[in-house]
Amino acid sequence: MSTFALPFRVPIEHPSLPGHFPGAPLVPGVVMLEAVAGALRAWRGERLARIAEAKFAAPLLPGEDAEVRLSESAGRLRFEIRRGEELLARGVIEGTAA
Repeated sequence: MSTFALPFRVPIEHPSLPGHFPGAPLVPGVVMLEAVAGALRAWRGERLARIAEAKFAAPLLPGEDAEVRLSESAGRLRFEIRRGEELLARGVIEGTAA
């Protein structure tokens, strides 16, 4: 099994936050998936072609540290987003040459 991890943080001033639960912002799922796409580029030089599955388990707050973990096993690329050991999201993706 091949693995890769990349830390990230969505800044409090990110432009998507004012409209996503004003007064109590949460990082939108699409922004978390952008971090997955960035990790895939950093790891394999590929762009994110398809999200085959995605499950969001817990919210990420602006300014919190998180980490994208990618793994490949049996030809499938899986991702997890974690805050420490807490699972925030997981799923299966497909990449393609950039």
